[in-house]
Amino acid sequence: MNNQVSSLDSLEEILQYKFADRSLLERAITHRSWAHEQVAPASQEEARRLHNEAFEFLGDSVLGLIVANHLYLSNPDASEGELSRMKHRLVSAATLSKVSLRLGLGDFVRFGKGEERSGGSRKRALLADIFEALTGAIFLEGGLDAATSFVKRSLSEELAHSDPESAAAADHKTLLQETLQAAKQPAPQYTVVETLGPPHQRVFHVEVRWHGGKVLGSGKSIKAAESVAARLALEQMQNDSAANSDHVNVSAVSSQNE
Repeated sequence: MNNQVSSLDSLEEILQYKFADRSLLERAITHRSWAHEQVAPASQEEARRLHNEAFEFLGDSVLGLIVANHLYLSNPDASEGELSRMKHRLVSAATLSKVSLRLGLGDFVRFGKGEERSGGSRKRALLADIFEALTGAIFLEGGLDAATSFVKRSLSEELAHSDPESAAAADHKTLLQETLQAAKQPAPQYTVVETLGPPHQRVFHVEVRWHGGKVLGSGKSIKAAESVAARLALEQMQNDSAANSDHVNVSAVSSQNE
């Protein structure tokens, strides 16, 4: 019991929030695998009252609101699409799991024996889930102000570097990488091949290469040029795919006419 209390004390120091009702904190760090080990096999309702999935659901919505409000106030001239891309990146599993790792939240999660053996505390999705669950727990007790303080403090680095340009670059680059991964091909390689113009009007030319092609993109920053190159690569891959499909169809028609 003393070890558990000490552990919760340490977690509250990391969160910089002290719970009046620690049962909320305990539930927020309880994975369903642990909860199901504590109850009879048929006691699904009882297990649900122990684990954090409902808190994740709540925390996901609260997190989305906090991030959306921050982005709107910080980028008053941004379009809806730009705001959506920035928000999507900030609340993604990749970002939240990175933040959870940085805070060491995985060390406090109660996992079942099987999930613990399979490395649950290092799984990206579970690390993102625990951040959402803790956000939900803080919101339930402390309200929106407390949850906002926690989220902004925890994501301060990511929020500071979030802007429409980098979000757009990440959007196209991520899609290109995922497309190549799905085709079991190596990741794309970006290279700055030329920089033109005076210091206040730089134009960067970036080449992206992948298995089967290469294209050149230009922009006022390296990120912007990479984004353009990734978009052009995706368009070229789509055109090549359509051309191959047309070739197959023409060949099939020719065979039928012979």
